[in-house]
Amino acid sequence: MPCMYDKELAIEILHQIENAAQKVIQRFQVINNPNDFTGTVAGVEKMDAICMMLIVIGESLKNLDKISEQKLLTQYPNVDWKKAKGMRDIITRRYSDIDAETVFFTCIMLQ
Repeated sequence: MPCMYDKELAIEILHQIENAAQKVIQRFQVINNPNDFTGTVAGVEKMDAICMMLIVIGESLKNLDKISEQKLLTQYPNVDWKKAKGMRDIITRRYSDIDAETVFFTCIMLQ
């Protein structure tokens, strides 16, 4: 069955995801444990910056799923796309409740 979605737009969205993931990985390099996010002002700023990129990733995944009419991500069933997209919702709706440990282990998964 031929692909009916805009491949160029899909590639652009994939680049957004890749760039955001690279920023998360780069910013996470100085973090050794969840307390590094909460122990200093710089750590809190790192967590804030990383959370913004996790929002970008989640939003981009939702957009990719939408433009591909839910056909692209389903080709990779070994990835928990629901959780990946859901992280965006958790961060944006309940940011004050975000747990440094959750962000820490999310970052480890991106490496």
